[in-house]
Amino acid sequence: MLFSLAKEFPISTVNLAPMIRTTALTALSISLLTVLSSAQPATKPVFWPAKGGATHDGIVPAADVARIPLEWDGASGKNIAWSTPLEDQGHSSPVIGGDMIWFTSATTDGTKQFIYGIDRNSGKIVHHQVVFENAAPEELGNPINNYAAPSPVLEEDALYVHFGTYGTARIDPATGKKVWERRDINVRHFRGPGSSPIIYGDLIILTFDGIDQQFVTALDKKTGKSVWKTARTTDYGDLDKEGKPTRDGDMRKAYHTPGVFEMGGKEVLVSIGSRAAFGYEVSTGKELWTIRHGGFNAAIPPLRFEDMLILNTGSERAHTICVRIDDKMSGDITDSHILWDRDKRNASEAAPVVVNGTLYQTTRGGIVSAVDVKTGKDLWDDRLAGKHVPAPLVLGDKMLFCNDRGECFLVRASPEKFEVVGQNQLGEAITASPAVADGALFIRSSGALYKIATK
Repeated sequence: MLFSLAKEFPISTVNLAPMIRTTALTALSISLLTVLSSAQPATKPVFWPAKGGATHDGIVPAADVARIPLEWDGASGKNIAWSTPLEDQGHSSPVIGGDMIWFTSATTDGTKQFIYGIDRNSGKIVHHQVVFENAAPEELGNPINNYAAPSPVLEEDALYVHFGTYGTARIDPATGKKVWERRDINVRHFRGPGSSPIIYGDLIILTFDGIDQQFVTALDKKTGKSVWKTARTTDYGDLDKEGKPTRDGDMRKAYHTPGVFEMGGKEVLVSIGSRAAFGYEVSTGKELWTIRHGGFNAAIPPLRFEDMLILNTGSERAHTICVRIDDKMSGDITDSHILWDRDKRNASEAAPVVVNGTLYQTTRGGIVSAVDVKTGKDLWDDRLAGKHVPAPLVLGDKMLFCNDRGECFLVRASPEKFEVVGQNQLGEAITASPAVADGALFIRSSGALYKIATK
């Protein structure tokens, strides 16, 4: 072929420059594409989009459960694929999509708030950057909270981070760059922020229960523009003789993260504030119903089991109440729809889980209990060591509870009896809820992020 070409087109008459340039450009393009593809980590699939996972109930998919090791140890490195040291503070729980793990952190004084983006395969820190700076953050006034308590939420093309009154932002997970931010939605948290955002359709929904203002608001998730805002209509019953809230409104605050459920043919946002819980039309923010309760500092998301809602009223004297779901939920339904009310040994921070009709929960002090959801009957209660803030994970017929000593307990999910079937150790306090992706368990401690997987 070369001989015939040479014969047909003598070398002296052939202009090879365009051919050489084309080949060189093609090679350069391929090289650039290779560099770009390697520089931008995969953002899908989304394995763990929010605290509580894809189903928002802490239940781990069976395919992952089958691969997650049930034994690990931070000191010896047993089943620790990697651990990455972390700076600063945060209760923010990891979310995971594609190659990346995301969560937030903040300096102890709250003057800087960050995002972390960590490669889930290697543990390498890809992003650690300031999202917001605050000149004079309000003091926390308690030893439990910090300035990065709300957890982010994740989609394939967007990471949403929220720091309460200090700001909300959409981040591009492919680059780590900020797409939009809002810093003009403000309240006085008094004890720091805690409510996490949720996504519904094209909306990102934020909850603000401060001591001065209490409301729920929805933003357009693509632009950050406000869509609706609904103030709480709660009668707090806390006014003094001068008509001012007692304790500066301390009994009005909450840290709740809401949920969306289909009820009576409507998509309803279920949101628990201090002294009352509400159902809102999620697309407009219209108040549909309310339930009065005596609690404050509500921090636990709602759960649904069959045609029942499970609500926690907040703080250490929290009640767990079960609410019937039907098409008659309108106005004040306190007297008409509460099926049972459990008034002691209820969770205050760690979200409960429901397994086969049994509600399992732990108090901050480690009292674990099992309750029949349909009847409210106590089945058993016992105690785990340490203080418990993270929500448990459901790993098949076992539940994972982590505490402030770095201890991780595996408890049998059985209505019959309390049974610890495993105990593992990481050595540092754990306040963030664990996450799962591709058969691996990820635990954020006070000092590091751990990947637990079979090597």
